[in-house]
Amino acid sequence: MNSNLSKLQPYPFQRLKQALASVTPHKAFKPINLSIGEPKIPPPKFIEKQLAVSSLEIKAYPTTQGTTALRQSISSWLKRRYNLNHIDPENQVLPVNGTREALFAIAQSVVNVRQTDSNPFVVMPNPFYQIYEGAAILSGAHPLYLNLLSKNDYQFDLEKISEKKWSLVQLMYVCTPNNPTGRVLTLADWEKIFEYAEKYDFVIAADECYSEIYFEENKAPLGSLEAAKMLGYADYNRLVSFGSLSKRSNVPGLRSGYVAGDQRIIKEFFRYRTYHGSAMSPATQKASIAAWNDEDHVIKNRDHYRRNFSKVIKILESVTSCKQPEAGFYLWLDTPMPSIDFSIKLYKDYNLTVLPGSFLARANDHIDPGTDKIRIALVSSTEECVDAAKRIKQLIVDLE
Repeated sequence: MNSNLSKLQPYPFQRLKQALASVTPHKAFKPINLSIGEPKIPPPKFIEKQLAVSSLEIKAYPTTQGTTALRQSISSWLKRRYNLNHIDPENQVLPVNGTREALFAIAQSVVNVRQTDSNPFVVMPNPFYQIYEGAAILSGAHPLYLNLLSKNDYQFDLEKISEKKWSLVQLMYVCTPNNPTGRVLTLADWEKIFEYAEKYDFVIAADECYSEIYFEENKAPLGSLEAAKMLGYADYNRLVSFGSLSKRSNVPGLRSGYVAGDQRIIKEFFRYRTYHGSAMSPATQKASIAAWNDEDHVIKNRDHYRRNFSKVIKILESVTSCKQPEAGFYLWLDTPMPSIDFSIKLYKDYNLTVLPGSFLARANDHIDPGTDKIRIALVSSTEECVDAAKRIKQLIVDLE
């Protein structure tokens, strides 16, 4: 067996299941689970209809590159959304089966472990999406964490990593809008990241699966490809961006997304994927084209999250530090006791499940950025999210 498998930590939801296994929740309360970032709003009917009418197409093998029509629909959406002059659907765009598998696979394609050298590093935010860490480890690299702290407005402090370590970095994961903090990288942030990537010659993997959940309709989050264009990196050198329909269109089970950017990287990633066996189902491709071509359902989706955040923050802001994130559907909330203890007590006393922040972070530089935080996914109905907020508020009051 691959010895690196033993280095993988249990997935956050496995840890949560174990932590709550011996706890009996209070039966006076209806169970609410806001631990997982899975949209609960029904998918648009036109996507379901397109899946149904395309079902006979599963009789044929799909190609790894996907259909020209799918790549063109993704390319057209990227140009509209990020004000791009050009992105080539033939050479700069690939469909993927959701961002999760592609974010994992990019490390296997990029990282080059040479026996004569020190093991390479993969940089990632801390807290983070655990796929980044697992992908780094199984590629043979070492994860290198950059703490995201509220006192610094969750900004990357690139200077925290020594020049010697930067020289061994081969890949950097960024997540914008960030999971779980909700922070969006600015143009100044991107300028610095691009400068480091150019100086130390590493690839940037930009996870942007929350890009379409934001709160001001005329203020969409800046994207990585958009920032590259604005800063003069017209060929998206060293940059690949990952996007998904899961959150945008409420279809997490469709497993449909894209990777786009540097033509050289896309070419090699395509080569990897032809062996990896990651072709998208023909029916999924047709449904995806319909989804990428429609914005009305996405606007309605944002309205739902605006309501959820507005009502939940109004309830919680009197008892804990609580402000609306720039984007995304998570609240990264301060807790008055260690996050695991708070989460267990919330489940036991109020039958509410949230994710302890420490399950999303690692102790690094004498700090664990998740130790006194919980992540709440405001993905359910407004009524259920309001009920959950009232339970959290009451527990905090109980603890005072």
